[in-house]
Amino acid sequence: MGKRRFAERQRGGSRRKGHEDVYKNGSKKTVYRSRDEVADSPSPGDSGDSDVEHTDIVSDGESEEMVEIQKENTMYDNLLKTLGSASESLARANKRRQREEEGRSDSEEEGRSDSEEEGRSGSEEDINAGSESRSMSGEDTDASDDDSPQMDSGGSKHQGLVSADVIEQADTDDTYADNAFDSDDECDFNVNGNSIAKAPASTSSFDEHVRYKLSKDEVSDLMREKWKTKWKVPAVGMPKCKWIGNGERFVENDDINLAYDLKPRLYDHWLDNYKANGGKDFHSSRQRSFFSLCNSYRDILHHNKKPFYLKGVEEDSSITDAYIMHSLNHIFKSGDLVAKNDAKVAKLQETTKNEILSSEEFLDRGFTRPKILILLPFASIAYRLVKRLIQLTPSKHKVNVENNDRFLDEYGTATDEIDETENSKSQKSSKPSDFQALFGGNNNDHFMIGIKFTRRSMKLYNDFYSSDMIVASPLGLITKIGEAEINKEKDTDYLSSIEVLVIDHADVIAMQNWSHVSTVFEKLNRIPSKQHGTDIMRIRPWYLDGQAKFYRQSIILGSHLNPDINAVFNRNCHNYRGKVKLDYDHKGVLPKVLLQVRQIYQRFDAESIVDVDDARLAYFSQKVFPKIKDSIQGGTMIFISSYFEFVRLRNFLKSQDASFCLLGEYTKQSDISRARVWFFQERRKIMLYTERAHFYHRYKIRGIQNLIIYSLPERKEFYPEIVNMLQGSENMTTTVLFSCFDMLRLERIVGRGPAKRMATSDKDVFIFT
Repeated sequence: MGKRRFAERQRGGSRRKGHEDVYKNGSKKTVYRSRDEVADSPSPGDSGDSDVEHTDIVSDGESEEMVEIQKENTMYDNLLKTLGSASESLARANKRRQREEEGRSDSEEEGRSDSEEEGRSGSEEDINAGSESRSMSGEDTDASDDDSPQMDSGGSKHQGLVSADVIEQADTDDTYADNAFDSDDECDFNVNGNSIAKAPASTSSFDEHVRYKLSKDEVSDLMREKWKTKWKVPAVGMPKCKWIGNGERFVENDDINLAYDLKPRLYDHWLDNYKANGGKDFHSSRQRSFFSLCNSYRDILHHNKKPFYLKGVEEDSSITDAYIMHSLNHIFKSGDLVAKNDAKVAKLQETTKNEILSSEEFLDRGFTRPKILILLPFASIAYRLVKRLIQLTPSKHKVNVENNDRFLDEYGTATDEIDETENSKSQKSSKPSDFQALFGGNNNDHFMIGIKFTRRSMKLYNDFYSSDMIVASPLGLITKIGEAEINKEKDTDYLSSIEVLVIDHADVIAMQNWSHVSTVFEKLNRIPSKQHGTDIMRIRPWYLDGQAKFYRQSIILGSHLNPDINAVFNRNCHNYRGKVKLDYDHKGVLPKVLLQVRQIYQRFDAESIVDVDDARLAYFSQKVFPKIKDSIQGGTMIFISSYFEFVRLRNFLKSQDASFCLLGEYTKQSDISRARVWFFQERRKIMLYTERAHFYHRYKIRGIQNLIIYSLPERKEFYPEIVNMLQGSENMTTTVLFSCFDMLRLERIVGRGPAKRMATSDKDVFIFT
């Protein structure tokens, strides 16, 4: 019995962990050892002068042979070369693949010595060419028992593409076996003159995206590329809006005959659903237009989406429908590709299976199955999304929606009742209608659910590793990440192969904790710690080469833009297809201030974004606070946008022995009630009030005589709400502090034109009445 150990290097020379496998060949049976079993095996080091790695092959009656693997090869190239040393047919396949990449013909190789072929491998009789692929899904300790059957709901089985020389698997691969959906038009694909596979007759955006090969120069450019606008196009259905982007200029797909690149069954069902809901012109609709943008597989930042809770139900639903259909289309096309390749390989002769290892047509999967990740702030919003997902899934694929009752109980608590009694509740409650719509349902911000699609059913609460889509809150996902860091038996490898990331209601998530989103981005598309039953021979090269983040599409949606969201889009989205961002000419919200309030905007100077917080506090302490301290009048409320600024201002007031009370997001309810009474009775002259406290509680503060907006609110609708609290005041004056680094907030409140003039004017005081 021979024994072989191989170690592979990542492109660029760094060693990739988790890809060292051991194979043992017997006379009639092939035994496969998983990565978990060889995790502690020694591997070549990265230090010193070693620029290459070696594969040791020891066979019965043979001396040790060293095969050199150049570090610039991809991991897939190294794998083929290593397997080729044990199989003549694999060696020929590898040589042919290299010739094709170098542009050399077969005739150029005829003069080569046959001894090279004979010395590369042992006897081919030692290879079990009839071995079948063994499923590894049962070895996943995290998977539930009901997710490990070897046959799908239809009862059919599929065989995965394997190396018959070295891998033995069971009859089916449950990870992908039940993923066949609709068939597409196909044409012949030949290897050595034999018709062994088929490819789509027309290339879709999906095919173009997953089959594109990045060169080393392109990868280097993507790593150091900065966001630069290269083109602008009008945004359909959005006045005074345009899409700006880099890369190839975006052109909408207006070809109705191609169903806008949707799978036919998906397109027909979407069109029927649109008409049933009263839609008249689908082809010029907002949702169809945004789907075309999603289907271009570019990174998207849409920061002017009017949310459902601000009377934007139609617009919000249209955008949601578009990315749901894009997600379904991506899932179904990915499943079709895997299932078709399984069926084709099952029909091939065993000798031909080795030949197709040089063909990229059969590289059709990532490290794990989940392809879509959707981040949402509240369970009530997840309820709306999954409910709509079920409606937009064609009837054939939702004959049975498993665990639907459990989902309705856990996520839909009181949501349906709110829709029926919304009017009566808004009349009885003092809270604004948008607050009722957003927080009136299940406002749990800690959830995570896996969704799996098969031929005839959807399964909610599916095991994450065998799911197609994961819907989660950032906090729910961060909790799983934290558990995996503490308990080494757990992991979050289901994030390794996410190809479409959607962050909806990003502005609401920013009010929770945006740092969680940044952490999620860091964990995406990493090399997994375990194999999780994936056939390594079918993994796409850009996964093995660590380039998955360049193929991942990130779609960020929200009602406004802030520096944190902007930074994530600029620094963590590296899609090779390019980026698209909405550019909107804001009108401002000053007309929504109902009172005759004198609004004084005072600009302070700061040298950089790093110094702006210090400059703001210095300006307040020198120019604003002396007037408050010397005044005998109370009723001064200071509105603060961030908790960091809230703490700094609190410490400053303490140092000045000022009379003040606090109303922040972390203030206890008993302290809040006490502070509101003290302020109204002028027992405390100053109140500090944060934007997050207003977001979560919407308090109406009584007794305000003088309003100071220390930092402008992120949410523009809060500005008129806060200023209108001056009703009953004798002063009717508001003081607003701003700098040129507050442009994003300033233009949302006063409008883009006035904001630019205020930031560049020689004057530093501006008055609105």
